[in-house]
Amino acid sequence: MRLISRSFRPNGRIPGRCAFAVRSPKGHVRLSANRNPHLAWSGAPVGTRSFVLTCIDADAPTRPDDVNQEGREVPADLPRAPFVHWLMVDIPPEVTELAEGSCSDGVVARGKTAPPGPAGARQGMNDYTGWFQSDATMAGTYLGYDGPCPPWNDARIHHYTFEVLATDLERCPVEGPFTLADLRAALDGHVLARASLVGRYSLNPRIRIR
Repeated sequence: MRLISRSFRPNGRIPGRCAFAVRSPKGHVRLSANRNPHLAWSGAPVGTRSFVLTCIDADAPTRPDDVNQEGREVPADLPRAPFVHWLMVDIPPEVTELAEGSCSDGVVARGKTAPPGPAGARQGMNDYTGWFQSDATMAGTYLGYDGPCPPWNDARIHHYTFEVLATDLERCPVEGPFTLADLRAALDGHVLARASLVGRYSLNPRIRIR
């Protein structure tokens, strides 16, 4: 399988309009357009009954000590962990493209309750749910796509892997606001093929991504 995007090139910079936040001279960052990027895939094997889509940041800090703290920097060698930005299941086999902004267009405080997407598809919970749990103005259940917002003082560039999986499932056996762990368990033995595309992003003013 092959996965491409007209929003960014492979291993290139994800545009600010597809991020949760962009750099700002005041307060370091401001909320952005938060549009899902364009994605298109091809080469699914015979027997594909549905597609699954994920987007995961592999570079989330494992300790919050230095995150977004004035006069400090998140060290590049700090151990990292995945941060989920998008989970979607039950994408019909005839759907092989998502337009930019078709599933997310703007930041929704407390999270999108019914994110748009292909007819029949369902979207799971991303990790902004946990990130904002102690924020009185933003706390909620975040479903669907919410784009990059790495720490503005992180010394490491973050890598976001978009992945499409062809499955033999007409309906993925996950329910409600499902998580990545739920999805991985449900897909065990049902993935026929996969394709991925990596984009990079940083809010650190010292870092320039080409």
